Amino acid sequence: MEHELWLTALLNKVLGSVVTSLLGKIGFPPADSAHPIPNYIAMELVVILLLLAGALLLRSRLSVENPGRFQQTMELVVQFTQNMADEIIGHGGRQYVTLLGTLGLFVALCNIPLFTTPTAHIQVTLGLAVVAFLYYNFQGFREHGLVGYLKHLCGPMLGLALIMFPIEIISNVGRMLSLSVRLYANMVVGNLLEEVFGGLVPIVVPVIFAALHIFVSILQAYIFMLLPAVYLGMAVSEEH
Repeated sequence: MEHELWLTALLNKVLGSVVTSLLGKIGFPPADSAHPIPNYIAMELVVILLLLAGALLLRSRLSVENPGRFQQTMELVVQFTQNMADEIIGHGGRQYVTLLGTLGLFVALCNIPLFTTPTAHIQVTLGLAVVAFLYYNFQGFREHGLVGYLKHLCGPMLGLALIMFPIEIISNVGRMLSLSVRLYANMVVGNLLEEVFGGLVPIVVPVIFAALHIFVSILQAYIFMLLPAVYLGMAVSEEH
């Protein structure tokens, strides 16, 4: 059992009984009723609060004539996401920038190990993958309608529908699993390498592996924006 962080302990002390009661009512009683909130949930809450605080701070300091460094940085992030949406999704792609940008920022902050890395837990990465999966399929239904999207999944020729439709369903589920496992595995391996080599050679090496871990964290956040953008482009496109 992993060591409980002070923040997790505080949350369990304040909200533990409420969370235990709610989980029990929906049929998922926690293994430890006194400590139902794990470390990764506590750190996800920290990331959410950081994003909200950053958004409020940015909103309060928006300036056209004299933008600060934070505003300039976030404008670069927005522009980068818009360019990605334009290139991958095409016409109308900018309406999905909010989701893609939020996913990228959330994953990037979750990847960076503060006290613990939330994305080194499959529950977190699978939850993010489910959000992306539901979102791009919803947009596909919204764009083409129920019948149109189902036809979209049947391929370009009606004669191949019996073959293509099951393949497309399996492919869609596979994307969700691929998204979650890829991010989870990279974060677990990154943490493990950093701990092992940092313990063996405690001078200089930890800094190198920490820098490598941050690079991988940013790269994985980019991939978690890129792949949902590709899936969105496929779901809303006129031709399959």
